[in-house]
Amino acid sequence: MTRKSILPGTWQVPQQFRDRLGSHVGRQRAMQADGHLLLVLHAPPSPQDPQRVGRFFWRDEGGTWASNELGGGIAALHKHLDEYESMLSKVDQQEEKSRAADDYFDVLDRLAPLRRAAINLHTVLQNARKMVPDDRELIDARDRAYALERTAELLTTETKNSLELTVARQAEEQAAASQRMAFASHRLNILAAIFFPIATIVAIFGIDLDTLSAVIGQDRKGLVSDGRLSPLMLGLIVGGLALGVVIAIIINRAPKPPGSEST
Repeated sequence: MTRKSILPGTWQVPQQFRDRLGSHVGRQRAMQADGHLLLVLHAPPSPQDPQRVGRFFWRDEGGTWASNELGGGIAALHKHLDEYESMLSKVDQQEEKSRAADDYFDVLDRLAPLRRAAINLHTVLQNARKMVPDDRELIDARDRAYALERTAELLTTETKNSLELTVARQAEEQAAASQRMAFASHRLNILAAIFFPIATIVAIFGIDLDTLSAVIGQDRKGLVSDGRLSPLMLGLIVGGLALGVVIAIIINRAPKPPGSEST
């Protein structure tokens, strides 16, 4: 049973071309036989395409070009290159609008298959240039393909650099926020240490003056007189605050570096 060729049936191409092609387009490549040239190329890909869409460009022994999708003449090949330029331009605009790391990841995801296809496209046209060295139009197409490859590589590098810069800035912002939180937490610890002795006294004796006076053996009137705190009560408060300051100073002391203590 004769296997159906994926090339257009109306093309009078050498049978060798049809025999070398399978049921799928496969990789991008150039073939030459009996003065004929066949370019097997891919349409500009996107990350959502599981399969590459094949395009065929045939140059017969007389130098006439034909394609299976984009019409006849060498203009068909240039239309193919125009589509790559248009897609790279859109990706470039997307990269310029990107601000967050996720945006740059989206650009790289869209750019990766396009860059690979552009590299292979240039390789195919370079090989075709060697197969048909006298075709000036093919040289122009080869040069355009090189420009596409270069543009894709530069855009990839620029996007990666922007992504790294964005990630570095986010890391700096997170580090600064963590430092501010640590400083605020340290202040709260110092404040808690200052009032810790007084809080302990209140927790042990309570705020009832009768209980406190009974514990310290002092009459209630000795603690509060005419709505004012007695020297004993003031001393208790001042002493608690002073002890809290001492505790705060001890907590705030920088630790000694390892090996600085004498043995």
